[in-house]
Amino acid sequence: QQTRIDQLTVADLQQLVSEKCTTYYTARDVRTLLISLFRIAAMEGYVNKDLPTLIRLPALEEKEQTPFSDTEQKALWKSYEDGDMNAAIPLLMIYTGMMPGEAMKLRVDQIDIEGRRIHGAGMKTKVRKQTDIVLADQIVPLVQDLIDHAQPSGYIWKRMKDEWYVNYYAALEAAGCRRLTPYSCRHTTATALAVTKNIAPQTVRKVMRWSTARMLDRYAHPDQD
Repeated sequence: QQTRIDQLTVADLQQLVSEKCTTYYTARDVRTLLISLFRIAAMEGYVNKDLPTLIRLPALEEKEQTPFSDTEQKALWKSYEDGDMNAAIPLLMIYTGMMPGEAMKLRVDQIDIEGRRIHGAGMKTKVRKQTDIVLADQIVPLVQDLIDHAQPSGYIWKRMKDEWYVNYYAALEAAGCRRLTPYSCRHTTATALAVTKNIAPQTVRKVMRWSTARMLDRYAHPDQD
């Protein structure tokens, strides 16, 4: 069933979002799409462009991310050293602070081993896009191994998102780690820098490629010890 856009009401739009979207982020994306559509229609004089902005979104319920423990990180290193290349996925993200999408799309030509940098791999924010990712000395041999086993296309991993996630979780299972999400790796980086190493917040901000050091409140997780 189709309805003319100029006949839609706020109640219609709210019902659509409430029925089809079960999470905050999905509902937000649908509202953003509707806002764009209504603005286009408004330029032709059909509708009030602000109608979708009245859509109420479900509550944002974000669980606090859990960083990998020292024991789990050592277990991942052991798995990698024993030949499990899947373990390189979480280890790379833990030691660089890379986001999953950045790691997934990493190319050989973006990696500067000598300069200890990854260029042009940042995603989403302007700061991340403009800031190089730092390679700690400890992770360099692993990165070189990834380069040596890269895909013919020049990408480090196959361009299949589902397979990348399967391999990530397989690495955790093989190492006996908890089933933590890929974003837990980035939280592990911030926790290691700010809590374990006690590095200055402004330095952590640059390594994590944040626009403000206030992000530490969200990403660093000191335990009771």
